[in-house]
Amino acid sequence: MPRESYQELLESVREDVLYMSEVVLDRLRLGLSALEQKDEEMAWQVIDGDDEINQLYLDLEQDCIDLLALQQPVASDLRFIAASFKIITDLERIGDLATNLGEYSLEAERDAYPEVDIQEVAEVVIEMVENAMDAYDREATELCYSIAETDDEVDSRCEAASEEVVRDLIEREIDAETSDAEIEQLMADVSRLLLTIRDIERVGDHAVNIAARTLYMVENDDDLIY
Repeated sequence: MPRESYQELLESVREDVLYMSEVVLDRLRLGLSALEQKDEEMAWQVIDGDDEINQLYLDLEQDCIDLLALQQPVASDLRFIAASFKIITDLERIGDLATNLGEYSLEAERDAYPEVDIQEVAEVVIEMVENAMDAYDREATELCYSIAETDDEVDSRCEAASEEVVRDLIEREIDAETSDAEIEQLMADVSRLLLTIRDIERVGDHAVNIAARTLYMVENDDDLIY
């Protein structure tokens, strides 16, 4: 295969990975909106849309395998293909987390803890993913470390939010007039909120993974890979 054609294949993989990230981020934003607005139609759009993300993943996985098997890339090209393969895995998992949010919104009838601002933290992790994909696109390694630093802040905020919910649950007074149904609803609300916090935190972790693979791809530096 001519070198020019081979380079076109590599660039096509990059463009397809970026397109997959756009689809995943769209689903993530939609899942968060569904959760905030308790919108069943939005929720099902996210849930039903997971098949598209899975297919994008499988198609790109095959493209990466074909390049490895047929072109025998070396050095920087090999790192690019390997990094792209790992990045689409993280994107697929972010898509799964977006689907979780859609499923949570189908069960949510109220905000049990409106003082816990999930949406604000979610905006931060969305920006992390956007910056990570920008770093991958432009090979802008200066963004990679800042994404990891932001993740430390996200982890702290998610931990504080979870502790606040658990502390309130422990301190909440439940008297003899509280029905079993009310207790069951409260526990369901708490469980769903804690799962939401966990999933948002995991999106941030995947953003760091993408940044780490980008740093390795560009500079052969595995400092952020763990």
